[in-house]
Amino acid sequence: MSGALKPLGAAFHARMRDRLRRTAAANGLHGLLLLRPSNVAYASGFFYSLNERPVGLYLPVDGEPVLFIPDLERENAEGLGLTDIRCYHEFPGETHPLLWMLEQIGQRALSLDHLDAVLLPSVRDRLQRLDLRDYAMEQRYIKEPEELALTREAATFADSFLQHLLAVGADIIAQGGTEQDLLKAGMSHARAALLDKHKLAFDGTPMGITATVHSGPRAALPHGAVLERKPKVGETLIAGIGASLGGYHAESGVTLIVGDISPEQRKIMQAMQDSNDAAVAALTPGSRCDVANIAAMEVLRAAGLGAAIRHRIGHGMGLDGHEAPWLAPGDPTRVAPGMVFSNEPGVYRPGLDGYRTINTMIVTDQGVEIPSRFLAQTPIHHRILAV
Repeated sequence: MSGALKPLGAAFHARMRDRLRRTAAANGLHGLLLLRPSNVAYASGFFYSLNERPVGLYLPVDGEPVLFIPDLERENAEGLGLTDIRCYHEFPGETHPLLWMLEQIGQRALSLDHLDAVLLPSVRDRLQRLDLRDYAMEQRYIKEPEELALTREAATFADSFLQHLLAVGADIIAQGGTEQDLLKAGMSHARAALLDKHKLAFDGTPMGITATVHSGPRAALPHGAVLERKPKVGETLIAGIGASLGGYHAESGVTLIVGDISPEQRKIMQAMQDSNDAAVAALTPGSRCDVANIAAMEVLRAAGLGAAIRHRIGHGMGLDGHEAPWLAPGDPTRVAPGMVFSNEPGVYRPGLDGYRTINTMIVTDQGVEIPSRFLAQTPIHHRILAV
């Protein structure tokens, strides 16, 4: 199956546009104007270099879609199967490109998925009804089989970074290597594997590897720069990996120990595994995203690690590496088959150490599928860089 993977085709995007048209009609709108780059890509297949120049895709309830782009993107929009492509010359222009789009559309009841506050008065002047609900993002919550196939494949390349890191990391550290050296080794391996398998079929679509490697006291920073720091025996080392194929994201991550695992480290790592498992168990169709977060966090608190919690258990993934819905306080979204989430129990002890693992989760009717396999295939007592 994976060898036959291809970027999502025109038929997929047309199907997603038709669904969005029906949503617009059901909400009494003339159409939807998609401005978020990931929403535009979802409904058209148009991937472009993000910059200050706005791109918009108008989906009328009746009529053909209209792609609005800066003139310099004209050639890049060819071959999408869209017959109505309109270009503006430059940004910011005498008329802001968004206001130009509204003039071109000429309808009075629209939804915009994104709007800078500074433009709100001008937009309201041009419309009788402005709906700022992101209908496309809500539709994107539940992935189609074609999207899930790309997520599954992307996860294998996130895993490949970790597999290589586990295989060569001890030697790199023993030779005086740094976080940067570990990152370079894993990135080179995973990216080469990704390009070797998929470069020809997916050329022109987003595809790549992102990663972080933090060790020792710096592992207590959930985010941070990767430094020329040499990991030391007894320290934790966190590696968090993201991979994308055809624009679709997956993640995998692990905490490794440089040298032997101490009883305290093993206890924390087991609590994180139990937190991961609690999140998986809570992701049943019909349950709530915020409740899944509570279930996972309660495990860490019960282990005496509540003060070391710095973030939610997870987030949605798809065309954006981080997207709604959120496994976090404040998101009561009901879980449904086809949703994709990260699972990221984290324990951070400032000045001492940090721990985090990451899995990709796909909700199904039968339970949670986990396409990132590194953690399942590498039990806690094997997560060692034996320097």
